[in-house]
Amino acid sequence: MKAFSVDLRQRILDAYDAGEGTRQQIADRFTVSLGLVKKLLAQRKATGSIEEIPKPGRTPIFHGELLEELDAYMRERPDATLEEIRGHFSSRVRCSNTAVCNGLRYLEYRRKKNAKRQ
Repeated sequence: MKAFSVDLRQRILDAYDAGEGTRQQIADRFTVSLGLVKKLLAQRKATGSIEEIPKPGRTPIFHGELLEELDAYMRERPDATLEEIRGHFSSRVRCSNTAVCNGLRYLEYRRKKNAKRQ
């Protein structure tokens, strides 16, 4: 789900600060949840910012320059299997077939379901 814009967040807080209603009334006015209004107030109090807080998570193995190299490799060898791709990059990065598959999915490549039927 996409985060609410900073502009909307600011308008919600401005309405609350101006005393234009209760938290519930402001949530109804902007068609957001009461929880969002509470979260924005708490976040502003704790950090002084109302920007979206990035979600923690693992950085993909294939990103940046390595992702570009994966794209170039796939243009050269469009029929390469996951094992072959993983073997090609094994000297630079240690990864699983799932990591290779995720990189290919990000690049919008489709992998073959069954090579024997080709």
